[in-house]
Amino acid sequence: MKYSSSLKLNHIFRRLYHTNGQANGFLVLYARKNRTEGNRVGITVGKKLGKAHVRNRVRRRLREVYRLNEEKFLPGWDIVVVARSKAVEADFGDLTRGYLALAKKAGLLKEIP
Repeated sequence: MKYSSSLKLNHIFRRLYHTNGQANGFLVLYARKNRTEGNRVGITVGKKLGKAHVRNRVRRRLREVYRLNEEKFLPGWDIVVVARSKAVEADFGDLTRGYLALAKKAGLLKEIP
């Protein structure tokens, strides 16, 4: 991630969970403006989704979706993505479409002329 950093602090995650989230079958996305020039992205994958290797794979795939589409996002946002159980079996294209659809719904994507 060139222009973004990872979200690691628990109190920031909790603050974002109290915002209005956008959801689809694969993901839930919470976003809130921050006071920095870049985005901070956090990914949550619960234990219900499977063992550690399954959760890590979902996490890696979601991180890659963001990395490949990072230039489409507006700067200055804190973003938390929560994986749902369907994300485990979803192919990469479905995850990408779902992620970008939620980002557009939340107003995180740049306007393309």
